[in-house]
This record gives sequence, C-alpha cells and structure tokens, in this order.
Amino acid sequence: MPNAAQILSSTPRYTGRVFSVRTDTIRLDGREQSLDIVEHPGSFAIAAVTGEGELVLVRQYRHAAGEPLWEIPAGTAEPDEECEAGARRELREETGYSAGSWEQLCIAYPTPGYCTEVVHLYLARNLQAGIQELDDDEAIEVRTVSLEEAWKMQASGLIVDMKTLLAMLWLRIKDAGPVN
Repeated sequence: MPNAAQILSSTPRYTGRVFSVRTDTIRLDGREQSLDIVEHPGSFAIAAVTGEGELVLVRQYRHAAGEPLWEIPAGTAEPDEECEAGARRELREETGYSAGSWEQLCIAYPTPGYCTEVVHLYLARNLQAGIQELDDDEAIEVRTVSLEEAWKMQASGLIVDMKTLLAMLWLRIKDAGPVN
C-alpha cells in the first residue's frame, strides 16, 4: 500500500462561503483516477460538561438533513485560528458558556473519502453561563442533559450527529477509566 498518490492535475470546480470543490487526477498503484475533493478549513466540536455532569446540547435546523438536530456545540474554523481558541469561540457563540478547563479528546476526519475537513473534539469543564452570541442566520436552542439521557435520545433517533456520538463515546470511556 503506497503512502501517497501522485497528483497529476488539480482543477478548481466551485468556491463557496464554507468550502471549495476541486477535481484531482491522481496516480495510485500505477492506475490513474479522478476524484472530487471538498476542501474544508476544519472545525471544532465541544463536549461541554456542567458541574452536575450534564452534557450541553444545541438544537438547530440542518438543511442537508432536512430537520433540526440535537448536537454538541461546533463550528467552522476561521482563517489562521488556533484550535482551542476556535473551540472557545464556538462554545461562547452558540451557548453563551465559557469554560475554565479544556482538554483535546481527539482529531478526526468525518468523511475522508472526499473531504479534507478535520474535526478537533474538545472536552470543556468548569462552565460559566453567559449570553449567546449568535450569527444573524442562526437560531439555536440550548439544553443540558445527563449522559444517560443523551444515550436515550440517541436510541430514540433524536441524536444522530456523528461528532456528538463520538463525544458521547469519549465521555463514556473517560467515566469508565482507562481502556485496557
């Protein structure tokens, strides 16, 4: 298995507000193929946990899904933004909360088959409530739930967002102690 493909050409196809699309022609294992790639600046997702051990969730309409979804707070990176600074910004904007303690849980590619997006997942604790700083196009409901309630929401189809499920798994692992 080769480590990387040889890029023979790269053609821009679309540039939008959040992402761009290009078509790459590559050579991999001696074969040529064309691939459409979504270029995304990266994002941050925050598993914010209250002093009572509750997870902060936000509910907002997601047009691609065709419905409002319950998720952990998250958002797209600004140009040249440091990861933790971006996570702090997104938590404050979407929920009004700020956190006294931050820990990076993981870095993950949600869709590496066609997208360059990398999600930086953080755990935020020692929360202080504040006022949401929503963008003009945002309408976000905020609530806190126990991890047990979050799992019930997932089982009933209310939580279907992958970054939220990943955060819930991380929280379950952290509560259970080290994995052997």
